Amino acid sequence: MTHYSWFSVFAKALGGNKGWDRAWRDPEPKAAYDVIIVGGGGHGLATAYYLAKEHGITNVAVLEKGWLGGGNTGRNTTIIRSNYMIDVNTHFYEKSLKLWEGLSKDLNYNAMVSHRKIYNLFHSPSQMEGFAKRYNIMRSCGIDGEILNREEVMKALPYLDYSPNARFPIYGAASQPRAGTARHDAVAWGYARGADMRGVDLIQNCEVTGYQRDASGAVVGVQTTRGDIKAKKVGIAVAGHTSQLAEMAGLNLPIESHLLQAFVSEPYKPLIDTVITFGAGHFYISQSDKGGLVFGGDLDGYNSFAQRGNFHLIDHLLPEGKAMIPCLSRLRFQRTWGGIMDMTMDGSPIICKSPVDGLYINCGFCYGGFKATPGSCWFFAHTIANDRPHEFNHTLTLPPPRRRYRMAEKRSPPMPRWH
Repeated sequence: MTHYSWFSVFAKALGGNKGWDRAWRDPEPKAAYDVIIVGGGGHGLATAYYLAKEHGITNVAVLEKGWLGGGNTGRNTTIIRSNYMIDVNTHFYEKSLKLWEGLSKDLNYNAMVSHRKIYNLFHSPSQMEGFAKRYNIMRSCGIDGEILNREEVMKALPYLDYSPNARFPIYGAASQPRAGTARHDAVAWGYARGADMRGVDLIQNCEVTGYQRDASGAVVGVQTTRGDIKAKKVGIAVAGHTSQLAEMAGLNLPIESHLLQAFVSEPYKPLIDTVITFGAGHFYISQSDKGGLVFGGDLDGYNSFAQRGNFHLIDHLLPEGKAMIPCLSRLRFQRTWGGIMDMTMDGSPIICKSPVDGLYINCGFCYGGFKATPGSCWFFAHTIANDRPHEFNHTLTLPPPRRRYRMAEKRSPPMPRWH
């Protein structure tokens, strides 16, 4: 397979861009594998990649019922960051952000990772104190972060509403310079290509319909629309559909599936060269390389497996965006879409060997699935390969025992709709 470089691009251009190899194979499923990963999105592909790269396990298949990257991976707002406060989350997401920093070089594929900084606005002295506490904890762990006053924010983000009659006055912002965005489909394609180069079979249009069990009840394979496939270990990485796959194995997981909408405006001249979150509500925005302003907010507020949202959230988000950036009122929508998230009670993910032998689970990322992709899958691959968790995911397990925090990063009680 062609090694991508400036020389290969130049040489292929001289030849009319002919002769490029396929990015990955399209193999028929084999009768048996050492590991099967269910789910061909970012988490499934990255897990297979790290199994091959870090642990030398290459007899792996990734099974996807549709096309690679066609689920939540292609339906998010592409933000990456590690500005977390709780101990496990702090180290977990920092590991992920460090992997993001070298991802394009590691994969030999441009994942379009842009460390464009994130600004978390605060609109009251109490919010400032809360962010100061969080960022002091981050800095004590060696994670970058800074607190900016109103004047510094005005200089960095002059298009926000600083007027005396602003509905939500801006007192300042917390900022993480290394945060930013990455191109979601490029991430999926890069991991797919990297896994394929190491011998992993990527099998599309192959829906898992059940599990094969032995006499003891252990999972020893899967039943699919393309036939039965044996496996020593099976990993689930299907985001919002995790509860359905787990139920096939007799597991009732403590998660709920919720819809999260995202939006993009018509292309606009360069305006926002960073990521901004609105502290007076749940609203976040950045600008894509195509010029569209990409933004999102809170859950639709009901359980769903749909990939489309409802108007009430649009009606809720647009006033928030206009209150923060008045010039948004002149832009038109281009499209809106929805992703399905599996929400845990405390906002922390589940990455573990399940109570069913031979079955492993990676789920429950709530709003943080995309940004967690490299780190969570590095830990998930470690757990599958070694039959034990890494120190950064040893508390992210199912009972018994399941040691988890009762309070999440947002200082809210254990209710999925609050995460």
